[in-house]
Parts: sequence; C-alpha cells; structure tokens
Amino acid sequence: MIEVKFDDGVAVVVLQHGKANALDIEFCEALTALFVQFRTMADVKAVILTGRDTGKAKMFSAGVDLKRLGSGGADYVLRFLPVLHALYEAVFFFPKPVIAAINGHAIAGGAVLAACADRRVMAAESGRIGITELQVGVPLPALAFEIVRFAVPPRYLSEFALGAGTYVTAEALAKGWVDEVVDGWELIPRARRLAKLHAALSPEAFAQTKTQIRQPVADALAAHGQATDEAVTAIWTMDATLGRVADYVAKTLTKTPNASGSLH
Repeated sequence: MIEVKFDDGVAVVVLQHGKANALDIEFCEALTALFVQFRTMADVKAVILTGRDTGKAKMFSAGVDLKRLGSGGADYVLRFLPVLHALYEAVFFFPKPVIAAINGHAIAGGAVLAACADRRVMAAESGRIGITELQVGVPLPALAFEIVRFAVPPRYLSEFALGAGTYVTAEALAKGWVDEVVDGWELIPRARRLAKLHAALSPEAFAQTKTQIRQPVADALAAHGQATDEAVTAIWTMDATLGRVADYVAKTLTKTPNASGSLH
C-alpha cells in the first residue's frame, strides 16, 4: 500500500495502492498514520510524496475510489469523508517540508493531495492534474477546497473548480497547478534536492513560518468549515449523487484521461 525509503533525513513515501492509488478509507488511514508518526521522528527532516514507477501508465493518485464510494453508499460516505479530512489535515499542516514528486496523473482528490505539499514538481508529459469533482456531481469538502484555494493562483480558481478539467504538464505549470516541470529521470533527484534544501533550515523556524503561511486555511475552517462540510456531506449522500457517481464510473471505467478529466 505504501513504501517508505529513507535517504539522509528524507523520507521518500511511495504510494502503491492498486493501479490508481485511489483514496479509500484504509489507504487514507495508513497515509495519515505515517505522517503522524513522522512528526515525532527526529531523523525525518523532510518528506517526498510520489507514486510508484510502473514503467507503464504513470499515476500519482486518481483521487477518491469512486467504485468503492458507489458500492458503499451513504454509510460509506459518512465514514469516508472524516478520514479524507484527516489525511489532508495531516499532510497540509505537517510542520516539516513536504515535496510532491508528481510522477503521473493527479486527479480530483489526488490533485488536492499534491496541493498539500510545500512544493509540487511534476514529470514532463507524465499525465494530467486537476479537480474533476463537479463532473462526478460532488463538491469539494471544506478543507480540500481551502487547500486548493491556497495552492493555486486566485485568477484560475473558478476555472479549475467550476470547469472541472485536467491539464497537461506544460499548462499545469503555466497556470500554477505545479511549481516545476522536469524530465522524468530528474523528478526524484530534484525532489531530493528541494527536500534537503528545506531540511537544512532551522526546523523550529521552518515550522513556525509554515504555520503562519497556512494560517488563512485554519482561519477559514474555524469560521465556516463545519457548516460547509454539513452541506457537502448532505450532497455526497443524496441518492441522486450516488446515482451520478455510478453513472460516471460506468461511462469512464475503460477510458483514459482526456481534456474533460475522465480518469477511472
């Protein structure tokens, strides 16, 4: 499910959950537990988050496991959403440096996971990135939306959220979904250099500065997070929504990513 390699103070976390690194309850809980553990490990100075290199179709994460969501129904949704929140919270507010080495498609919840990092580096022509939730018929939960609002340029937020499209690497760089695009062979070496650069700074000063940078997200959650999530949960658990999820999965199961953001 998750492979961890340690390299001179840098924990390289390799996602390898099925073919798509789809986010389900167990995967989210395992990844959350890992970041909680890293908080107290003095020998972990920084974290790189990446997908498994299969040599074929590259995948960072295709986002929420929609097949599991559809089959589990409202009961599964009610258990899943708090677990997804806990994952994003653990990664986004992690006090040490986090580098997302995006080796392939990062779609919907996978794009949000990448946006949790301090720096996002993507391998050239490796896949697409974007939030496609509205295509499925669900809104982003409060924390997920605030993370995207924090990470992307304000002028593109409406396009990303309401357009629900995905972007190839060159356009993702131009529009701010990622910070850098490098050749595939350079992805992990570049992520290591960034991780070690940040890890060399005072850990106390880095953590405090990161807290200050991300304070607007914490403030937004405190102000309206609960009300937003209540509204979001109501939509996610509607029979009509679960029907749309099932239809989406049926229509896109065998398709590859395209401009409309289909990836399941």
